[in-house]
Amino acid sequence: MNIETLRDYCLKKEGVTESFPFDESTLVFKVMNKMFALTDLEGPFSINLKCHPIKAIDLREEFTAVMPGYHMNKRHWNTVVIDGSIGDDMIYQWIDDSYHLVVMSLPKKIRMELSQKGGLHHQ
Repeated sequence: MNIETLRDYCLKKEGVTESFPFDESTLVFKVMNKMFALTDLEGPFSINLKCHPIKAIDLREEFTAVMPGYHMNKRHWNTVVIDGSIGDDMIYQWIDDSYHLVVMSLPKKIRMELSQKGGLHHQ
């Protein structure tokens, strides 16, 4: 996985936009204006993903490349270092999980808008 495959994967999801709201190197992916993934274009390649709190702890215990979310609420976010120690398929699954956690936290009206675009099916 590299930044382009990560970017392409995230942008294929319904309702997703990308932006640089913090600085010129932190690329943020949002679904319906709510952040579900971010990565820094400088330094070691990693991605911050939203995660269920219990699963977040389990992943940190299982994988050395998974740490509490850098500059994020560490209960709900993990930073995943993309160093080849975790397979791409697993990282894609975690991106999907993050996307769906955020979608399910959206107000019903916005979830319905997304659903009409096809965004509530599992991608």
